[in-house]
Amino acid sequence: MNYISTRNKNIKVPSALAIKQGISEEGGLFVPDSIPSFSVEEISSMVKMNYRERAFFVLSKYLTDFSEKELRYCTDNAYTNEKFRSEKIAPVVELEKGFNILELWHGPTCAFKDMALQILPFFLTTSIKLTNEDKTVCILVATSGDTGKAALEGFSDVEGTNILVFYPELGVSNMQKLQMKTQEGNNVGVCAIKGNFDDAQSGVKKIFTDENIKNELEKRGYMFSSANSINFGRLCPQIVYYFSAYCDLLEEGKINPGEKINVVVPTGNFGNILAAYYAKLAGLPIDKLICASNKNKVLTDFINTGVYNKNREFFATSSPSMDILISSNLERLLFALYENDDKEIASLMKKLSEEGEYKVSSEVLEKLQQNFYGGYCDEEATLETIKYIFDKYGYTCDTHTAVAVKVYLDYKEKTNDETVSVIASTASPYKFPDNVLKAVAGENKETDDFKLLEKLSEETKTEIPNPIKELKNKKVRFDKVIEKSDMEEAVLDLLK
Repeated sequence: MNYISTRNKNIKVPSALAIKQGISEEGGLFVPDSIPSFSVEEISSMVKMNYRERAFFVLSKYLTDFSEKELRYCTDNAYTNEKFRSEKIAPVVELEKGFNILELWHGPTCAFKDMALQILPFFLTTSIKLTNEDKTVCILVATSGDTGKAALEGFSDVEGTNILVFYPELGVSNMQKLQMKTQEGNNVGVCAIKGNFDDAQSGVKKIFTDENIKNELEKRGYMFSSANSINFGRLCPQIVYYFSAYCDLLEEGKINPGEKINVVVPTGNFGNILAAYYAKLAGLPIDKLICASNKNKVLTDFINTGVYNKNREFFATSSPSMDILISSNLERLLFALYENDDKEIASLMKKLSEEGEYKVSSEVLEKLQQNFYGGYCDEEATLETIKYIFDKYGYTCDTHTAVAVKVYLDYKEKTNDETVSVIASTASPYKFPDNVLKAVAGENKETDDFKLLEKLSEETKTEIPNPIKELKNKKVRFDKVIEKSDMEEAVLDLLK
């Protein structure tokens, strides 16, 4: 299998090169040039496998230039029980018949990004060897909260790499910020910018395609790559956990082989739900993909109207990882819906860049709505849903998962669809203790983050995850705040 660019399909590279580069030279995103196929029998054969074996089985269809030994090295080292606090790695919890939560936050940073960012360093170092690369890889990351810490944790002290993370100064939770600012490792850097996530993401993309800075890096013996989901090496491992969830439902007798399920995903940059779409294209029996937005409902509006318009007010919400108005991975979906028409995609992305808006054709809108349902949840409903789930099921969810649950419940009420459904739970509630505690116990005046954690633990009868508990005694290493126009300079400073 090779990988082609969404903006120039004549560019064709093996997966190792796509992972190493992160993004195509002209700014397009790499996608597979063909879709692998999984039969009902193959999926059923995965039921008795553990998560590492399932990951190997699925990824081997996408990373065909990796040898079996190389790919097993990646999967066996990424998904260990030393790194993940659940034996199943990504367990499925049933709240009631047909209503399941896929917990993706048992990794070292307590967020779903660990599912991909624990394996990406192994992908990247393997890709460096496969492509005979002799430069040090400089990994740039823009984060709306969880990607930054997960990428820092994954790449900390990985030989042949440096990593720099940019995050919006006022756009992440206190716990997310503290996780990044205390990161250990000799090859890591963290920098806040005055702006929102879209500013950080646009700044990183601009640096990637800036010939002057690329030439400067080359002189110094560096090359760029990305740990954001613009890198297919980040996106590909996310396909695995949808197959794994389906296998768990089969194993527990919740569904029959070949029976379709719905998948619900709280969505910002569109990578997590795109992975579910890719799983569906590859044969995983998925019916509806339910895309849940918070108050920044640009994706909901797009799915319902076919018009993508980022020219709107930006809201800082209690689900900050979804506070995004430019959803990068939507470009990959459009490429598929437009049947690999790279010229049309380049035109749409140019309109988005220059005018902040584009409209898809009626045929594409019809295909979009056949696969996706879009809904959103405001701030008040987010907290009400946390409370509802806690009171009814004794289950504590974070703000992002609450958005997904609310949209799912609205969808069920609207459609009477009783299809077995899986809701992607993307973060531990302990990453957002102030809002979760406020939801389950009412207003509180506590401002100390670690006392909030203790109160949340007492109220919900759940344990504080060690990676968050241990932050209390960690030293802050990174407290720099810069203008968004100074991001290039920050990159060069890191590499001195």
